Amino acid sequence: MDASYDAIIIGTGQAGPPLAARLAAGGMKVAVIEQGKFGGTCVNNGCIPTKTLVASAYAAHSARRSAEYGVEIGGPVQLDMRRVKARKDDVSGRSNRSIESWMRGLANATVYRGHARFTGPKTVRVNDGVLGADRIFINVGGRPLVPDMPGLDLVPHLTNVSMMDVDFLPEHLLVIGGSYVGLEFGQMYRRFGSRVTIIEMGPRLIGREDEDVSRAVHEILQQEGIGLRLDAECLSLARDRSGIAVNLKCASGASAEVGSHVLLAVGRVPNTDDLGLDAAGIQIDRRGYVVVDEALRTTNPNVWALGDCNGKGAFTHTSYNDYEIVADNLLNGGRRKWTDRVTAYALFIDPPLGRVGMTEAEVKRAGIPALAAKRPMTRVARAVEKGEPAGFMKVVVDARDQRILGAAILGTGGDEVVHSLLDVVYAGLPYTAVQRGVRIHPTVSELIPTLLGDLQPLA
Repeated sequence: MDASYDAIIIGTGQAGPPLAARLAAGGMKVAVIEQGKFGGTCVNNGCIPTKTLVASAYAAHSARRSAEYGVEIGGPVQLDMRRVKARKDDVSGRSNRSIESWMRGLANATVYRGHARFTGPKTVRVNDGVLGADRIFINVGGRPLVPDMPGLDLVPHLTNVSMMDVDFLPEHLLVIGGSYVGLEFGQMYRRFGSRVTIIEMGPRLIGREDEDVSRAVHEILQQEGIGLRLDAECLSLARDRSGIAVNLKCASGASAEVGSHVLLAVGRVPNTDDLGLDAAGIQIDRRGYVVVDEALRTTNPNVWALGDCNGKGAFTHTSYNDYEIVADNLLNGGRRKWTDRVTAYALFIDPPLGRVGMTEAEVKRAGIPALAAKRPMTRVARAVEKGEPAGFMKVVVDARDQRILGAAILGTGGDEVVHSLLDVVYAGLPYTAVQRGVRIHPTVSELIPTLLGDLQPLA
């Protein structure tokens, strides 16, 4: 063995770097292994760069609407996609460089560049050397799923990763996948000026959400001129004189969509297929995710899996929480579990969707006696004043103990407003703890107590 450490951390996504810093500060000798870009998906081709692009798209959309607010620009809105990309690269690059500098500057830590592969329960090969440790942490993340779709090998295609290199405006972007990634990119590029068609195999967009949420998002995108093809079966791709043809069988509409570029947004897979997990006695499930217990320990008691590769969240915030759980349990004698987390996430279209807890459909399937309330954003003064009245807010409450079971806020500021409900869920308080609080006017949040005052038995 070439070197021994107290801990080895494989990957520098959202969990790896803070864990390395915590362990090193606690006096442990730490090895950090990274084969690609520091910061993982969020920093390099996920949250940070895409939300930077979303901000540019929002600016373009607002500029086109300026006359509605009495503001005259004096000509058509022009986009410079190279400058849009350059801004994205700058914001993302600063985060990437900061994390690498942080890791390389840690006392008690050594950074290795290369691919890590287990050679035993406590050993990892990196390049030509073998490292050993009693504690090993896997934080290798995931990558876009490229499905076995007929014709895909014959045409060029994009993923959320390769989209980061785009510095031009696609004439007609075909987005395959009507869920979170596909919808964000679809609206973004429509606002940049591309013609966009979103193709979804299911009967509706974002199928995991309630039907009213899905329907409202459908209407929002449709009003912006985005083409939507649902129930798209038997997908295949082929070259066409005009570009790329996606052949499909839908309940209605043409049998093919022809565009200039194709974006695959059909899901993600974990980066676990080339880690030598068998050599370490680490089990994966049928989808390739590392099997972990409630404390994120794998089937090898010396190894933990954090972030996207364990299949327990697939969000930046859940990955960071994985770090918090592991660090607290190891260093402070904590007894924290990932199963204590409340489901919370957002869809960053405009307006955004903020989600907490169970959907209305899940509550019904569980047979929980419940109360529900819903309020359109047209009845939220702040949304009307901003000229952004699309969407609604709704909440579902357990009729037995008055605790909030779930909520969806689709509307301006919804990704922020929803946190006031999330805090109450974590605190285990009844909804009245929110309802009786006096909030600032005029805000979106001030209507949460009013919403809760409209609770009725869930039909």
